Amino acid sequence: MNPNLALLKPYPFERLNRLKSGIQVPADLNHIALSIGEPKHAPPAFVLDTLSQSLAQISAYPKTKGMLSLRQSIASWLEQRFNLASQYINAETQVLPLNGTREGLFSFIQTCVDSSAANAKVLMPNPFYQIYEGATLIAGAEPYFLNCTAENGYLPDFDAIDIQTWKDCQLLILCSPGNPTGTVLPQSELVKLIHLADQYDFLICSDECYSEIYFDENTAPVGLLEACHSIGRDDFSRCLVMHSLSKRSNLPGLRSGFIAGDADVIQGFLQYRTYHGSAMSEPTQLASITAWNDEQHVIENRALYRRKFQQVLETLDGCLDVSMPDAAFYLWARLPEDDELFCQKLFAQQHITALPGQYLSREHAGINPGFKHARLALVATEVECLDAARRIKTFMQQNYN
Repeated sequence: MNPNLALLKPYPFERLNRLKSGIQVPADLNHIALSIGEPKHAPPAFVLDTLSQSLAQISAYPKTKGMLSLRQSIASWLEQRFNLASQYINAETQVLPLNGTREGLFSFIQTCVDSSAANAKVLMPNPFYQIYEGATLIAGAEPYFLNCTAENGYLPDFDAIDIQTWKDCQLLILCSPGNPTGTVLPQSELVKLIHLADQYDFLICSDECYSEIYFDENTAPVGLLEACHSIGRDDFSRCLVMHSLSKRSNLPGLRSGFIAGDADVIQGFLQYRTYHGSAMSEPTQLASITAWNDEQHVIENRALYRRKFQQVLETLDGCLDVSMPDAAFYLWARLPEDDELFCQKLFAQQHITALPGQYLSREHAGINPGFKHARLALVATEVECLDAARRIKTFMQQNYN
């Protein structure tokens, strides 16, 4: 067995199940899960129609590189969404389909880490999506955590990283909009990181799977490729982005996403994937094309989230320390006590599952930035989310006034 398997930590939801085990809940209250970031809005009917109509093509082995028409749709979407020039992205060499960003992130980190190098490090935000850490450990590198706290606006403080750490860095993982914080890195910061990657010779992979859930139609989150465009970098050297249809189009079960950016890195990753056996089925590819080609359903999806956030935050105003995120569908609540104890009590008294913040983070420099925080995912129906908000308000009044 790979000895690095022993380094893996229990997944957050394993810990959460243990935390809730044996607790008696009120029989008159239905369960509301605010813990998992699984979209519950209806998927686009036209995507499902395309999927069902193309099932006959399941009999053929798909190509790892995917259909050119899919890669062209993705390239066109990126150019329109991130204000790039037409044909700025080469669909032949700079785009590759993924079976969702989770699969892509894990396999990409295996590809680009050189574990034979001394002190090989992968830098990542803290709190974070645990796949970043797990993939880094399996690849034989050291995760280096960048604390995101209230004091730094829940963004990594890149200026605090010492020169040796930059020299040891092989890959910098960004998550913007952030999970669980919902914060968005500004373009100026992305440009600064691109120059640091040039200086210290590391890759940047930006996980942008929440980029299409934002609350002001006139202010979409900026992306890493957009930052490249702003400095005229059309080869996207050292820069990669990942996107998914899971959040954008409410299609988590489709397992469809992509990586785009540096053609040389994409070529190496493609070679890995031909061995890895991760080709996307042709029906999934055809359904994905219809999703990437349509923006109206995404606009309507954002409107649903916008209405939920407004109503939930109005209900929680004055009782829970929480504010509107820049983007994504999480509330990153600041708590009056230990987050495990808070989530246990909330489940026991109100039959609501929230995720303790410390399950999404690690102690670094004497700080666990998830401590006394909880992640609340507003993915359920509007009725359920409002019901949860009212119960949380009652809970706060009964326990913390």
